[in-house]
Amino acid sequence: MSTTPHPTPVPPPRSAPTDLGLPGDRLGRAGWTLLLVLCGTVFLDGLDVSMIGVALPSVGTALDLAPSTLQWVISGYVLGYGGFLLLGGRSSDLLGRRRVLLVGLAVFAAASLLTGVATDGTLLIGARFVKGAAAAFTAPATLSIITTRFREGPQRTKALTVYTATAASGFSLGLVLGGLLTSIGWRWTFLVPGPLALVLLALGTRFVPRDEPGTGRRSYDLPGAASITAAMLTLVITVVRAHDQGWGSPVTVLGFAASAALLATFVAVEHYSRAPLVRLGILRTPGLAAANLTAMTVFGSYVAFQFIAALYLQQTLGWSAVRMAFGLLPMGLLVVAVARPVGTLIDRYGPAVPLAGGMAAFVAGYAVFSRIGPSASYLAVVLPSTLLLGLGFGLAFASINTAATSGVRNEEQGLASGLVQTSFQLGGAVLLAVSTAVVEGTTGTGPDGVPTALDAISGYRAGLWISVGGAVLGLLVTAPALVRSVRARRAADVPDAVVLGAPVREEYAEAEV
Repeated sequence: MSTTPHPTPVPPPRSAPTDLGLPGDRLGRAGWTLLLVLCGTVFLDGLDVSMIGVALPSVGTALDLAPSTLQWVISGYVLGYGGFLLLGGRSSDLLGRRRVLLVGLAVFAAASLLTGVATDGTLLIGARFVKGAAAAFTAPATLSIITTRFREGPQRTKALTVYTATAASGFSLGLVLGGLLTSIGWRWTFLVPGPLALVLLALGTRFVPRDEPGTGRRSYDLPGAASITAAMLTLVITVVRAHDQGWGSPVTVLGFAASAALLATFVAVEHYSRAPLVRLGILRTPGLAAANLTAMTVFGSYVAFQFIAALYLQQTLGWSAVRMAFGLLPMGLLVVAVARPVGTLIDRYGPAVPLAGGMAAFVAGYAVFSRIGPSASYLAVVLPSTLLLGLGFGLAFASINTAATSGVRNEEQGLASGLVQTSFQLGGAVLLAVSTAVVEGTTGTGPDGVPTALDAISGYRAGLWISVGGAVLGLLVTAPALVRSVRARRAADVPDAVVLGAPVREEYAEAEV
């Protein structure tokens, strides 16, 4: 579940930008109208995923889903999103960004309506997977329209700033709206995004300019997309079932082996493909691999945390969905507040410094929340945790994005951004599965075979330490690597912070070939 404004890839234009013909930094009426549709799409994505997080306990109760099954409502979405993100970016380049955006919105709307009427967990999870796949096509389409329709410089910078702030606002508002809708009925949290997507589809048909599909051979690398998605699915399924099957059982070992084999297949496909989703040589770019590892730990640890927090606050403490939404709202507001000043920090110190601060905030936030018990003070436990996590997201996301795209050739900025976004989603799916397995494996049962509140809390605490461990791993393993990469770029006289989607110096790009 992409429960916080997440960075989305900016595919590089395949041809010269066709801007709106506006002077200076003015967006004009046409620019603002177009931006309204594009920002509405990313706003809807943030709104949808944050609403679902609040509704999960009610969904589990209504459909009688165990935590190991309920987590697939989240994992299904992030796997569909992460598995098809790179393919979505390439399709936008080849088929036309407007066309891909409109089709994606239509599929997103249909999947939303299907989730709202689902009567069993299998249908709900399947529809969520389709919905995530649809978002994987709309996300790169919207940002590539910005990079090709708004002139590089102040005009494009303003458009991207508004776009990013809208994503954070969607997440913050989604927490509150999700709580209100869940109090009426959990199905409304799944249904509401459908009509909103249809409105955006109608506006997009009217206001998004037509573009020409990319020229050249139309190769989509479907084997690559299929193999990486299958590898992710196999890995998560294996982790989820390991508790019941046993971590050393033949079924579990075979599952891990199959996932590794599919990943190796993906690497082989990319190596020999004429138009690969991922040019493997890009992974040698300084800082890129470390940024992707950090992205996995950041989003993975948070998704696991929010899943546990929702169950604990609503089922153990008896909070209503509305109370939980307002209780976590300060986190989203802080993400919005930190968005602007963190750019100044990156410009002055490079991405490593704010990233290290963000990871430290994550570690502290999860550790504070691990103090939960049969009762928990909002001011002493919940509020400090949410503020620390909001600070962590505000500092870490922009820093990871910058580190992942600095030193990358201009024509591969979209690929680098797509890789880091895929890492976010993969980390979310895997660490959520691990945390869920730990919770179920450490939760005891009462005399009647039903877990007591204390039994559930012991399981939640164990799961929370997965989040703590993930954040510590991100801090101790990847931050030093990012520091070294920043120093290397300084030695090469390359700017520390290259803005997402902006060109790097040609002499450095040449050296990276």
